[in-house]
Amino acid sequence: MPSGNVIRGTRIGSAAERYQPVPCRAVTYWCRNDHHTEIRIAADAEVPEVWDCPRCGLPAGQDAQNPPGRARLEPYKTHLAYVKERRSAEEGEAILAEALADLRRRRGRPAAL
Repeated sequence: MPSGNVIRGTRIGSAAERYQPVPCRAVTYWCRNDHHTEIRIAADAEVPEVWDCPRCGLPAGQDAQNPPGRARLEPYKTHLAYVKERRSAEEGEAILAEALADLRRRRGRPAAL
């Protein structure tokens, strides 16, 4: 019985005859913690300016003497915080009054209590 890793219909070394590897180049990135990461990228591909360090997660750049600083993370905002950025207090009161009047009308109650 043949082993499970054999690909039927191929012979050893035949995979190399079917394709040509893409020309690559090595690009090295350094982070603030002096970690360096070397990635291989296609020769015709655009090289990213910043790469996340796989060891510490900080942004890494190609200049070893001047690596990029920490990425500034914005604090988590609630849905209400985003709404307050878009609407003034007066607009919010008007929308609330309209929604309450519509709710009271659907329930058969007077518009204002």
